[in-house]
Amino acid sequence: MSQTENTPVMPAVFAGHGSPMNAIESNQFTENWKKLGETIPRPKLIFCISAHWETKGTFLTSMPHPKTIHDFYGFPQELFRVEYPAPGNPGYAEQIALKYPELQIGLDKENWGFDHGSWSVVRHIYPNADIPMLQLSLNRNLSFAEHYELAKKLSYLRSEGVLIIGSGNIVHNLRAVDWHNASGGFEWAEEANSQIRQWIAEKNHNELTNITQRGGIYRMAIPTAEHYLPLLYVLAMQHEADKVSFFNDELTLGSISMTGVILKN
Repeated sequence: MSQTENTPVMPAVFAGHGSPMNAIESNQFTENWKKLGETIPRPKLIFCISAHWETKGTFLTSMPHPKTIHDFYGFPQELFRVEYPAPGNPGYAEQIALKYPELQIGLDKENWGFDHGSWSVVRHIYPNADIPMLQLSLNRNLSFAEHYELAKKLSYLRSEGVLIIGSGNIVHNLRAVDWHNASGGFEWAEEANSQIRQWIAEKNHNELTNITQRGGIYRMAIPTAEHYLPLLYVLAMQHEADKVSFFNDELTLGSISMTGVILKN
């Protein structure tokens, strides 16, 4: 794929995915995911970065028919029966890997597929599963700054009709979850989410890339990197002309932020 005069610059979207049950429920969060599919141009391909595929090295799915991975336990059987049979695009995956050899992106032809971080969100946006999708892994060996620089080199994808979707949570602390607090967040979680939201609006990517050095409430909000990193990937692909908007700007269970971000020309 390449840019043509009729190819719009696609948005880059970060979605707070929350509970896997959102995949089969209808609520305010899933309704807003559904609206994305109704309001943005139809992409040629979806490029997804999920919190739930961590690897040693960087890998990109490269199989014609990626499997639907049910990487969770303790949920109703209805959730395990969900399939999201979107096709892959091995040829385009190879083009991406070859464009920047220094990124050392490996092609995963059989091990992975689409985990719930990707399909639980995308099935609401494009329920017909008829748009090819690739998923990129999170390399455990990279620093936040290195993840950001890797993603920046992939920002050209947006100009080729590719929709970028990062799926994680800005605030994600499972140990602090209050199962009796379905809506709303702890004060520290609300404060961290609000400040991060402000830095996003200000395009202050330096603060966002170095956030773990701040400690305090940010250490509580981001105790591990994997749910925050998809946000950095989306922000690294920001274009100068992009307008920033937010959706699903709420916290649940005390310590899970559902806040989503849309970068759109």
